[in-house]
Amino acid sequence: MDPLQMSLNPNKHLKEEFVSNLTGSSMLEIASLSTIVPILMVLRHWNCSNNLTVISHKKNDDFARGNKFWRDCIASLLMDFLWVILPILSVFTVLSDWAHFFAVSLMLILLFCFLVTRYMVSSTTNSEERIESVYSIRSCISSYRVSMMIVTCLCILAVDFKIYPRRYAKTETYGTGLMDLGVGSFVVANALVSRQARNLICVKWKDAIRSVTPLLLLGFGRLIFTAGVDYQVHVGEYGVHWNFFFTLAAVSLLTSIICIRPCYSGPLGSLILIGYQMFLMCGLNNYLLSDERTNNIVSQNKEGFFSIFGYWGMYLVGVQLGNRLLFGHTKSKQIRSIVWIRMSIWIFCILFWLMTIFLDKYVERVSRRMCNLGYVTFVLAQNFQVLAILSLSDLIPGSKLSLLEEAFNRNLLGLFVLANILTGVTNLSVDTLSASPLVSFSILVLYTFALSLLGGFALFAGVNPKFW
Repeated sequence: MDPLQMSLNPNKHLKEEFVSNLTGSSMLEIASLSTIVPILMVLRHWNCSNNLTVISHKKNDDFARGNKFWRDCIASLLMDFLWVILPILSVFTVLSDWAHFFAVSLMLILLFCFLVTRYMVSSTTNSEERIESVYSIRSCISSYRVSMMIVTCLCILAVDFKIYPRRYAKTETYGTGLMDLGVGSFVVANALVSRQARNLICVKWKDAIRSVTPLLLLGFGRLIFTAGVDYQVHVGEYGVHWNFFFTLAAVSLLTSIICIRPCYSGPLGSLILIGYQMFLMCGLNNYLLSDERTNNIVSQNKEGFFSIFGYWGMYLVGVQLGNRLLFGHTKSKQIRSIVWIRMSIWIFCILFWLMTIFLDKYVERVSRRMCNLGYVTFVLAQNFQVLAILSLSDLIPGSKLSLLEEAFNRNLLGLFVLANILTGVTNLSVDTLSASPLVSFSILVLYTFALSLLGGFALFAGVNPKFW
């Protein structure tokens, strides 16, 4: 029998070609998509003043009360799904050509909500309300991490369907695709709230190894799974054996081994990035973008190995930014600093976008595959744009995190692993390349709703599968 017919994934080569040789989208379109997602979440915050508070059941609660609690929770999750995830899914697929229109429309709606809120609420606030607003920066960070995870989980399956625009998929060499932001956004999100950013720089070897063990297990697990079921792997993305989890583990381990104060991590990260960029321009980029792969492990995984320098530099810069913006202020300065934090985030957002445009035009085009300097500033620009828009929730009195955000925030890694499993199962069960737009969209709706529902159940039940 033909080995191809025996394969669990007979369309492997077609699926690999489907995500190969892509050039990406424009930075303006990426900026528009990065505007839509956080504004939808801010508007949901404005509508969540009466959101459910997740409480644990007491043993003497009667059955009827338990039923009502679960009904209310599911209703709230459903509303969050319809308000946030379904519009995001639509804009990323069937309504992708209208991205700029929706971005401008949502900005106008958000401005209108601000004006209405300011008109209805008294201009004077007591000190208790001011103190409460200061702590909303934590909610802003939570929303930012959740928004990144929602988009990532959605895209990793959507990219296998024709309904998902090819310009949003990962680029082959140079360019800016929406999915190019995935691994970089994880690195930045981890850096901003890392132990180092919180001035907890002393990490024991035992703790460092324990922290990277889950990532290594997931990395090897993914490697074994893809080889075992003949799953499609685009070699030009990370290499033959390398994957996303190995990159995160390497960055975490390097940061733990070379332990420096947050105030010095930014300069060190900048030096690493500049030095790495110089090596790229001296010929390393030609090697990384070539098809040359010898039998040694480094050559077979050259993209994964060498891009670590870029991701590590990105992480170190993120550590100092997180320390200065989020954890570098004393309690006596908190009332005053909330405005300073918001303004600083917006300034950094604009600065990183200007740097990205300059580097892309005059130094070297943005390349996720090499994680060059332009890619680092591109990731920082997009992440700070999302963070800046989400920080506007603080201007809306009474705004709260949605139940969906609380659910995702409680189990970020668990839901990401679940999303990868569901993506693999779907690809092995469905011919994604032949699915009609209606079937494709229906599968994506069911997939995202299942993630939301399972995340909600885990939150209600108090499940938090942390084993490290």
